[in-house]
Amino acid sequence: MTSSPVAAIAGLIGGLGLFMLGMQLMTDGLKLAAGSTLRRILESSTRTPLTGILSGALITSLVQSSSAVTVAVIGFVNAGLMNLRQAITVIYGTNIGTTATAWLVAFIGFQVEIKVFALPAVGIGMLLRMMRGTGGLGSLGEALAGFGVFFLGIDILKEAFAGISAQLALGGPDPGGIIGLLLYLGFGFLLTLAMQSSSAAVALALTAVAAGLFSLNAGAAMIIGTKIGTTSTAALAAIGATPNAKRVASAHVLFNLLSGLAALLLLPLILQLITQARLLLDLDPNPTKILALFHTAASVQGVLLILPLTPALVKFLKKRFRTVEEDEGRPKYLDQNIVATPVLAVHALALELGRIGTIARRLARAAISSETGPTRRMETENRILLRLTDKTGDFVNLLRHNPLPKELDEKLPNTLRISGYYNEVAEMALAIAQLHTTIRPLDHEEVAQAVSHYRQGVIKLLDMAEPEREGFSATQLDELAVALEEEYRDLKAMLLRAGTKSTMAVTQVFNLLEEMSHIRRIVDQAAKGARYLAALIPAPAAAAPAIPEEAVDSPDKADDAPAA
Repeated sequence: MTSSPVAAIAGLIGGLGLFMLGMQLMTDGLKLAAGSTLRRILESSTRTPLTGILSGALITSLVQSSSAVTVAVIGFVNAGLMNLRQAITVIYGTNIGTTATAWLVAFIGFQVEIKVFALPAVGIGMLLRMMRGTGGLGSLGEALAGFGVFFLGIDILKEAFAGISAQLALGGPDPGGIIGLLLYLGFGFLLTLAMQSSSAAVALALTAVAAGLFSLNAGAAMIIGTKIGTTSTAALAAIGATPNAKRVASAHVLFNLLSGLAALLLLPLILQLITQARLLLDLDPNPTKILALFHTAASVQGVLLILPLTPALVKFLKKRFRTVEEDEGRPKYLDQNIVATPVLAVHALALELGRIGTIARRLARAAISSETGPTRRMETENRILLRLTDKTGDFVNLLRHNPLPKELDEKLPNTLRISGYYNEVAEMALAIAQLHTTIRPLDHEEVAQAVSHYRQGVIKLLDMAEPEREGFSATQLDELAVALEEEYRDLKAMLLRAGTKSTMAVTQVFNLLEEMSHIRRIVDQAAKGARYLAALIPAPAAAAPAIPEEAVDSPDKADDAPAA
């Protein structure tokens, strides 16, 4: 046993460094060796809460890093391969999986002559690493070497802690009351925060208790602190991250806080039950085994406590960290409860289609009025529009399963037509914005004036093509659309003349012709969408006449007309 305080402190620092190095090597090696296997497990074994918990526990016990698993889970959620509920159950499992380190320390670190297996493990592992590089066997060699270094560090720490305990006589009394427990809990939290590894902090706590530096209750409180401390990694990872990442990180933090609080309140009871079970089964009174069992029991009771609350937790988190896209992409008027009342359902569809139309026209105005390429806002609004379109289509399909009055049954197909028109408006708007990245500023004054005038006319039509607007008139809309069609043909002829007379570059002419064709298509589709939507809106809200029956029953001939 070390007798000098300086030597004991030096051993503590060196042992701590060794077992943190060993933990890092072991984690990195296992992650590289089993990466694809772990991904397959996450993809296929999280369909139910139980399998999610078990897969999380298994993977964490294999790679010895709950943080690595949490980061992988966040990636799966962002990629759409796992939903939030599945991710949360995996998080539960990671908290159970981290207890594997405590069992390794308890059964190997204090029951076996460490140097007998640790030194050969380091030698064999590094030999594999040098011979096989970063492949499967090489990564396993790195993990094996890390395993050996980790336990060599534990061996040095045992001697260092024993020396410190003998010099300072800190072992013995339990922490005094709740304040004492909170102090040791805070110590465990700070250890995990400093080491960025709850597994390493737990191993350190077990080693200190085994050496008599801390009491059993103090060690248990420190373990609870490590559980809470591991949330720091998730919290830091969530800064500036996506909403999904923030939700998964928040689930991790909330689970660890709640389960840690429960473990702290039940600490005397859990230790008493473990002690009684040990006496009943005549088990080894080794404090490291008792603490390992406490660690597992605290983690499992936390899962059992929080698991029934998972649906509420998912619902709570989905309302947090929302983006504009998620908020605006949720239907405001479509409710399954009104499907049984077709009149209300069709009216709700009309209101939702009105929202889609507003977004489509906003996209078109932005593209036509600007000379720059697609902005992030435009791309976001397009995703919102597509999401609302999908939800509207789902609602229409749901409504079709109910008997409908003849009048509504005839109108229902038009809801999909309207949706299609507005989708094309958005598509043309993005195409125009993309063209602006290649079109040079116009130096042909006559063409520039004609293009500007045409664009202004289209903006005016987009402002008029709002059926919900008071004073909406389908007749006036059609008159402006006809006038814009004539202006388009004149502008097209002007561009072609400029190209043939070489007063404009041919490439610029072609680009402008393509842009004008897209704008013409926007005029056509926005006007159709407005006319059909006006027929769905109740009479007091729109001054437009109903669409003739033949227009409802038969496709619009212009639908398939070439854009020219």
